[in-house]
Amino acid sequence: MYLEANNKEIFAYTGARSHEAGLQSVVFIHGTGMDHTVWLLPARFFAHHNFNVLATDLPGHGNSMGPAATSIEQMADEVVAAMDTAGISSAAVVGHSMGSLVALSLAAQHPKRARSLALIGTSVPMSVHNSLLLNAKKDESAAVDMLTYWGYSKAAHLGGNENPGIWMLGNTMRLLGRAKSGVIHIDLDACDNYKNGLKHAESIRCPTLMILGKRDIMTPPRIGAELSQIIKDSRVVFLEGAGHSLMMERPNDVLDELIRIV
Repeated sequence: MYLEANNKEIFAYTGARSHEAGLQSVVFIHGTGMDHTVWLLPARFFAHHNFNVLATDLPGHGNSMGPAATSIEQMADEVVAAMDTAGISSAAVVGHSMGSLVALSLAAQHPKRARSLALIGTSVPMSVHNSLLLNAKKDESAAVDMLTYWGYSKAAHLGGNENPGIWMLGNTMRLLGRAKSGVIHIDLDACDNYKNGLKHAESIRCPTLMILGKRDIMTPPRIGAELSQIIKDSRVVFLEGAGHSLMMERPNDVLDELIRIV
C-alpha cells in the first residue's frame, strides 16, 4: 500500500493482508540500496499469523518517493512517520544491516514505538571500506559487485539455497542494480557516519535479538556481539557458516528466530 508520510508517497508491503485494528504489528527495515522485497518470506508469515505488517521502502528506495534520507536518525524518523500514517503505535521492529541501525535509532529516539527489536547482520560502529564508498560515489557497477560478493559466505557463492527458487547472488545484483542514482552511496555514507550507535544502544530497554552470521565479513560477528554487553535485555544468535545477507542465505533460520522475539 501507499502511505502519505512527511509529505512523500511511501510504499509499504503488508504481507498481502489488510491491517486490522487490535492486532500487534511488525515493522521491517531494509538495508543499503534495497527495498521491501528482502522481507517477503517473514512478512507473509507474520501477516498470515495475525500480525499487522509494515515493510516500507525507505524514501528514495524501491517504489517510494525521494529524496533519500541522509542520516540513520532521519531514516528512523521516516519509518516512524510511516507508522503514524498506518496507525501503528508500537511494533516489533526488525532491521537488516543499515536497517538494523535505523531500528536501533528508532527504539532509542522513540522508545514507546518499539516493543522489541531484532537486529540482523548488525555492528556498531558500521564502518564502510573506502574503496566501496568511492565506487558507490561514482555510481560504478563495481560497488554493486562488491556489496554482492562481500554479502555472502563462500558456500553461498556456490548456490544451493535451502529454499528452492532463491537465486541469492543474482537476485541481490538485480535489486542493487535497480537502486536510484546516488542512493547506495547515501546509504553507505549514513552507515559510516552513524556516531550515536553506542549511545543509542545504552538507552534501549526493550527485548532485543541479534542474528549474526559467523562468516559475515561486512559486519563482523565479534563486533555485533559486543552490543549484547551494552543492550541490557538482549541475546545473540550466531548462524554457523552464514554471511551478511542472512534473509536470503538462511531464510528459515532467520524466521525461526524472529518468531521468538516478535
